[in-house]
Amino acid sequence: MKKHKVDLTTEERQTLETIVRKGEHSALKLMRAHILLKADSNGPGWSDARIAEAFGCQEKTVYNVRKRFATDGRRLAALERKPQSRPSHVRKLDGQGEARLIALACSDPPEGFARWTLQLLADELVELQIVESISIETIRQTLKKNALRPHRSSYWVIPPDEDAAFVTAMEAVLEVYERPEDARFPVVAMDERPVQLLEHLRPPIPMKPGRIARIDYEYKRPGSVTAFLFTAPFQGWRRVSIRQRRTSIDWAEEVKHLLDEVYPEAERVTLVCDNLNTHKIKSLFKAFPAEEARRLAARLEIV
Repeated sequence: MKKHKVDLTTEERQTLETIVRKGEHSALKLMRAHILLKADSNGPGWSDARIAEAFGCQEKTVYNVRKRFATDGRRLAALERKPQSRPSHVRKLDGQGEARLIALACSDPPEGFARWTLQLLADELVELQIVESISIETIRQTLKKNALRPHRSSYWVIPPDEDAAFVTAMEAVLEVYERPEDARFPVVAMDERPVQLLEHLRPPIPMKPGRIARIDYEYKRPGSVTAFLFTAPFQGWRRVSIRQRRTSIDWAEEVKHLLDEVYPEAERVTLVCDNLNTHKIKSLFKAFPAEEARRLAARLEIV
């Protein structure tokens, strides 16, 4: 005899069959509905092992669903996630607090110390009234998430004759990202990269319950293309287009699309990009007649 037997009523079975038939619920709820239907002692009465094999889950999962069905007063509550027994963890540091911590960890340590320690950082956040209290483990996890390691150093040199130019360009970019958001003057970042095209020599075999997808290791290279990426960091969108090359003409056509199709109402678009020789106003004049190039250039700021 099974412990925690599933004995569905006619109404419960109809409810579960409707859930499975419509398929409009989460994958978790659908799987649990299938489990209860197959485990029903008044119906198929499948074993846990057979159900687990059929739906690609663990026997323990099947058992837990049956147990919750049999022991919970609201029997079909077994379809839902269990409510948390305690409130979710409250973040000590919000986005602004994390930014302050990162800036602090990247700054000079207090006088008399060679570097910031986790305890020094925690004490400083409290002293600055960013948090009332914080553990060094929270500090460690936040730094790790942001790939910061205050305990390690790597020594390198920026040539003095290039230092001023580097700082000037860096400050210009940072100033752009600190501007208040304004729909008339959107900020967009762009870059492009070559992408190698790969083609399967043999069709992949799709996954099935209990078996992962299989892909043959051999492939052929039919060529390469260039992916252009434009993203608006303050508006949360991005656009990728694929071109055969990344010439000045390609870049100019992408910029024209940005100005005329994406932001036709904007007064000026600020485009943040690297110093590739195609990322210049002259590319517009190379791609379009002078009058059209001047029109586009008047609405474009390159940083």
